[in-house]
Amino acid sequence: MADPTPSQTPQTSNPGDSLRNGIIAVVAVVLTVLVFFGLRVQTTVPTLGSMAEAAVPLEVALANGKPSLVEFYADWCGSCQAMVPAMAEIEDNYGDRVNFVMLNVDNDKWLPEMGAYDVDGIPHFEFFNASGQTVASTLGEQPQSVMAANLNALIDQAPLPYAEAKGEMSNSDRGFNTTTLGQTDPRSHGAQVKS
Repeated sequence: MADPTPSQTPQTSNPGDSLRNGIIAVVAVVLTVLVFFGLRVQTTVPTLGSMAEAAVPLEVALANGKPSLVEFYADWCGSCQAMVPAMAEIEDNYGDRVNFVMLNVDNDKWLPEMGAYDVDGIPHFEFFNASGQTVASTLGEQPQSVMAANLNALIDQAPLPYAEAKGEMSNSDRGFNTTTLGQTDPRSHGAQVKS
């Protein structure tokens, strides 16, 4: 015959267990709150792609009555990549007063602009006044202080102190690109066609 009720042993409560369980619960709640707020304030590292996605379209920038900074770049450009943190901070500081436009030189859509602004290396920056007219350009990697000084002058409608500045550029190992007219394509980054 089977025993109708299994024997049960009464469990005794230890006051130390209650205290330990309470501390574990409090620590779990505190950690949960810290993780929640930590994830909310965590900043994402900007990339050329994310900056390009957030950029103002060229046609809007040249017509909306604000000065503009147009950056010609490429995803493979080491100098462009190196400037991302500085450019993201500059955009945070000036984005309410200046349009930031990014044009990828690997996109044939921008060939007319690359030719019009003599883009022969990247990064290449064109500064436009509020009327949409180009006022200066810089070529290559620029210190954040130089970019800020140029943007302050652009906003104040003053001559840019570092106009035509040249910094370190990325070279392309993609060979020579030529247009249908046989001229050097701006994406060749200043390389001349050899005869």
